Amino acid sequence: MDTYIEANLTKNERIVYQTKFHWIIFISFKSIFTLFIPTLVDFLTTKFIVTNKRIIMKVGLIRRRTIEMNIYQVESVSVYQGVLGRILEYGTISVSGIGGSRLTFIKIANPLTFKKAFHRIK
Repeated sequence: MDTYIEANLTKNERIVYQTKFHWIIFISFKSIFTLFIPTLVDFLTTKFIVTNKRIIMKVGLIRRRTIEMNIYQVESVSVYQGVLGRILEYGTISVSGIGGSRLTFIKIANPLTFKKAFHRIK
């Protein structure tokens, strides 16, 4: 597990589900033209996590970016999968929060499992 995530869990907080980008992110012109290096770094360092208190997205190796939303602020979790996404089990997750805030995660592995994990704790 990611040491950053472990270090930033609050008291009585536990990870319910964790996923990452799907391997499909390597199939793009950007990946090919940059010799897959930035895409590989993103693939290895990005985590999408559902805990019993928050939804967390962590990106980055040297320069880190995290996005968090408390579970009680989440109004809905939507999943979009095209035909290829359904076959290969990847998709886009959109988390809508109170006040119109929205987190969108693209090309996520197993997005329906992410959504089910969220609904189990909500």
